[in-house]
Amino acid sequence: MKVRTRSAMAVLAIGALALTGACAQGNQGAPAAPSGAASGEPGAAAPAATYKPPTITVGTADDSKGPAVEPEGVVKGGTVTLIDRDDIGHLDPAQVYVNVMSNFGLLIGRTLTGYKRVGPGDYKLVGDLATDSGTSSEGGKTWTFTLKDGVKWEDGTPITSEDVKWSMERTFAPFVTQGPTYIQQWLTEVDHKKAYQGPYDGKRLDSIETPDDKTIVYKFKSPHADANYAFAMGGYGIVPKEKDTKEAYDKKPVSSGPYIIKSHVVDKSMELERNPHWDPATDPIRGAYPDKWRLEFGQENLQINDRLIADTGPDQTAFTPYATTQPERLQQVLGDANLASRLMKSPSPYGNYYYFNLDRVKDIKIRQAINHAWPSKQIQQVYGGPAAAALPTTILNENTTVGYESYDLFGKEAKPEGDIEKAKQLLAESTNPTPTIVYAYNQTPLQEQITVVIKNALEKTGIKVVLKPLDRKTYYDSIGKVKNEFDLYWGGWGADWPSGTTVLPVIFGPVADGAPNYSHLKDEAITKEMEEITAMTDIDAQNKAWMALDKKIQETITPLVVAENRIANTLHGSKVGGAEIDPQSWVVSPNTIFVKP
Repeated sequence: MKVRTRSAMAVLAIGALALTGACAQGNQGAPAAPSGAASGEPGAAAPAATYKPPTITVGTADDSKGPAVEPEGVVKGGTVTLIDRDDIGHLDPAQVYVNVMSNFGLLIGRTLTGYKRVGPGDYKLVGDLATDSGTSSEGGKTWTFTLKDGVKWEDGTPITSEDVKWSMERTFAPFVTQGPTYIQQWLTEVDHKKAYQGPYDGKRLDSIETPDDKTIVYKFKSPHADANYAFAMGGYGIVPKEKDTKEAYDKKPVSSGPYIIKSHVVDKSMELERNPHWDPATDPIRGAYPDKWRLEFGQENLQINDRLIADTGPDQTAFTPYATTQPERLQQVLGDANLASRLMKSPSPYGNYYYFNLDRVKDIKIRQAINHAWPSKQIQQVYGGPAAAALPTTILNENTTVGYESYDLFGKEAKPEGDIEKAKQLLAESTNPTPTIVYAYNQTPLQEQITVVIKNALEKTGIKVVLKPLDRKTYYDSIGKVKNEFDLYWGGWGADWPSGTTVLPVIFGPVADGAPNYSHLKDEAITKEMEEITAMTDIDAQNKAWMALDKKIQETITPLVVAENRIANTLHGSKVGGAEIDPQSWVVSPNTIFVKP
């Protein structure tokens, strides 16, 4: 998925040649340091509570049965209000690849597989429309799903395997310009739209078979042991073949989920009411406890914060999926015991990195020296302290990587402020003990502050830092050029499911203008190893291999500095129950929301 950053601007989509994944825009919009945060004075942010990464396992056919597991104290009925800055950009699932859009899609659409919340921080990949999470054969080249009995569209007609096949085929159509592309490429080739242009001219895909109304079979060109995770993506939601209106479907979709869109005033509001043909007995994922949903758009984050802090009138039954507490209110919220029961906290599941341009910074000792000198703790204070940012040490994010294993090659845990002497030692052993580093950064007020911190730290080692501010609107365009003139720059990426499969082969994939391999890593042995891991049929062995490769890349190549990880602090109204930030999408999930009396 793409991620809409918790900032004043929406995310920019970056497309890879082989894969399209998630990115964050220029690391902008994180909290600035609140008063006293950097010095430990009264009012400084309290350390964040110990965070336990979610447990994600593959469920059984029994796990795939509905209804969903109810949150504690659940009450059914009432109207809940969702407040956000932006309207839902796309309603056609084929165009959905942003976390907030996928999150909304849970209310009106369904996919073959999905994530069932078993309890706080405990999830299982289960069958959503399917009876289970899928059956693989031929080592993962073939995946077979069977649809559940009783799954229907909003008009009461049954959902069929032909609908599912059609939904996948239409993602190849020229009008579909967003959305994930994993399965399309696995079915055809990397340039999938050149291989097939969709079903509207009568041509169908032989690689998807529907032997009967309930069975659908996908035949991939190579093994994909974790394909059942890919089918859970919101971008692979289904569309009824008989009511597919092509481009127009983006404005008026047909529901397969628990709610129907009753009204929609673009950029202002939306109202949802129950879908009478959604059966909770078929759905292990969505609780759908409120009778109605009222969505309100056009509110800036600070306005949302103030409304939820005040908690008056209708706002008592309101929540925001994405508007984390802004720096102007962070200390007020963290310091008010009365708000503690309404405050949700979660670190970002997305990876953030400072990439070296390997075409320019060729000496690994210089790259490792910068890693040792990196002022992580000081940058954390600029964000707002430990309550606003964590200090990861690995490329893969511990919060959303199944089989995660920690390592700390550059001593960040022991010396988060940086080890200047170790950095000097490495520079003395390098080809250039006093190198010049051209540091490009997104020209925002926050990044101006962080840039000063980075420059001061690196110059203590003897490195000369030349600063190159970049326009925030074209930031990724600038660093995405292969022939750029920068040595070091920030970039973000998010896993599309909890596996290194959707991270390492992307950020270290093809080197081309616009591709997210910002370090320009070109290593035949690493590429071959990534291909071998992707083709593994044992998913546990695959996950372990990704973590080993993560460490190997940093140890033998060091193409990047692992950046600080944002922590969301998000409020909800006092009469909203079941509110949790989903640890994979970093958005408050609608699946457990209910209205308290």
